[in-house]
Amino acid sequence: MIHIKRNIQITALIALFTSSLWAQPTGKEILDRIDANMSADTRYVKSKMIIHGPRSSRTVESESWGQGESSFTEYLAPAREKGTKMLKLDDKLWIFSPSTDRTIQISGHMLRQSVMGSDLSYEDMMDDRKLSDVYDAGVTGEEIIGEADCWIVEMNAIEEDVAYQMRKLWVDKTRYIPLKEELYAKSGKLLKKTELTNIQQHGSRWYPGKMTFKDMLKKGAGTEFIIDEIQFDVEIPEHTLSKASLR
Repeated sequence: MIHIKRNIQITALIALFTSSLWAQPTGKEILDRIDANMSADTRYVKSKMIIHGPRSSRTVESESWGQGESSFTEYLAPAREKGTKMLKLDDKLWIFSPSTDRTIQISGHMLRQSVMGSDLSYEDMMDDRKLSDVYDAGVTGEEIIGEADCWIVEMNAIEEDVAYQMRKLWVDKTRYIPLKEELYAKSGKLLKKTELTNIQQHGSRWYPGKMTFKDMLKKGAGTEFIIDEIQFDVEIPEHTLSKASLR
């Protein structure tokens, strides 16, 4: 009888251990779940960007429309930035400046420059690809962030044209949304940190209401990107994602 009980206990422990192994998703499965939250066929966003410089802070307001890897952004405030427009079509980027009444194309090393003095570069703004399309991923650990139990996921680029060779995510196990991220150069140098907060539900997806970016190579307290309004799978007029929208 004792042997039977012991065998039952051992069997139960093995079953518990096996089920815990099955409960942990693969890195690829986690990226797919993140993409399902963060990506959409089309998207409209109205937002403000609070840029905390070494001496002062300023707020830039904008609205943008995105479809696949193309997007159009128009800046609404402050007055000195109002009317500035940015158009991304696949891997090309144009900016219209009302102060000069000129449109310029941003390419090459210029893509690494800061957007309006923020902690975001043009490269950051341009890369709308799904994580699972450009990174391989593996689960390397677990950690509590706030009250959320998270997977620690390390991603390594499988495509050449990425701004960050390696990225490290802390992913909420329940909602499959990153709560924290570190972005690294090919050399292993930490380039940027990101925190995602005010997580809100939009239909079947979860999305952050606020993202805080910190460029580790520049002074200042970082840049807050606050979403005032977001809509997914909206209809976008055809001319919006064309050069005609820049004038």
